[in-house]
Amino acid sequence: MKTNNLLTIALLTLFATINGVSDAQTTIKTMKQYNGQPVEHIFQPLPYAYDGLEPHMDALTVEIHYDRHHRNYYNQFMKFIGETPYKNASIEFIFSIVSELGNPVRNNGGGYYNHVLFWEALAPQETGAPSPELLKAIEKAFGSVDQFFEQFNQKAMTQFGSGWAWLIVDEKGELQVTQTPNQDNPLMDIAQVKGIPLFNIDVWEHAYYLMYQNKRADFVQNYRKMINWNVVNERYANAMKK
Repeated sequence: MKTNNLLTIALLTLFATINGVSDAQTTIKTMKQYNGQPVEHIFQPLPYAYDGLEPHMDALTVEIHYDRHHRNYYNQFMKFIGETPYKNASIEFIFSIVSELGNPVRNNGGGYYNHVLFWEALAPQETGAPSPELLKAIEKAFGSVDQFFEQFNQKAMTQFGSGWAWLIVDEKGELQVTQTPNQDNPLMDIAQVKGIPLFNIDVWEHAYYLMYQNKRADFVQNYRKMINWNVVNERYANAMKK
């Protein structure tokens, strides 16, 4: 198995050099981090029907957001990542060198993956509650769940133009609320604050405009009513193992 992995790494490095998408720094990072295990990036089905988030998010908005915006990001990501040696590398690895892969991979890879996280952590109504471990971390970082949402909503409201607000586990294992522009995320090497995402809110206008028009604040306030804490708890537990 080690021989196969080393051969895969050598071939990736050679292809990267031939295709002009790698420099010495990228090659070194590839040798250190790429494990040679192929990953298939697939377009995940929604975990609910288009009308499954009503009354907080209407069916038409969900359909257009998922089946047009999200799907297009996925299709474009697959096109552009296929022009690099990393088509079957993990998304975490791709994001770790995304600054070296160009804006088409950065924008479309982020648009694809950010939406996967977004849809998975939503439910028709608030589901479950923070686990004891997550609740303890929230209270340590923010004081209370309500105080956390005050900070989270503030990040969502003050993200100028298009972008996202995030709850992440940072590199010290602590919770932070962050924001990113466009389709960037905290896993990317270009992120100002890096960490593992627990959940996010999409504040691009396509996420809410049909139902809420220009009232981003109403959409942000209602977001809390759709969180699937069971998914978030699992993400937190997995993040703390890394």
